[in-house]
Amino acid sequence: MTIRPLADRVLVKIEEVQEKTASGIYIPQTAQEKTQIGTVIAVGEGTDKVKVTVKVGDRVMHDKFSGTSVKADGQEYLILSMKDILAIIE
Repeated sequence: MTIRPLADRVLVKIEEVQEKTASGIYIPQTAQEKTQIGTVIAVGEGTDKVKVTVKVGDRVMHDKFSGTSVKADGQEYLILSMKDILAIIE
């Protein structure tokens, strides 16, 4: 299945990052109160008012509760608006 975002939307693959506590317990990224990290898979064309400033392959940081969750081909993805992307990780 191919997902192609429209307008100022971006398709992001969720990265599963786990944090280890001092006692050795792993906390998955989804349970943490931090911003989330993902990799851009596809981008829309943008609109007259909003320009898409990320490209395929960029690692981005976004808010935990932003976007729409989509599952395709056994992978978890998010469709985010450009305004929900906080930063590009270099």
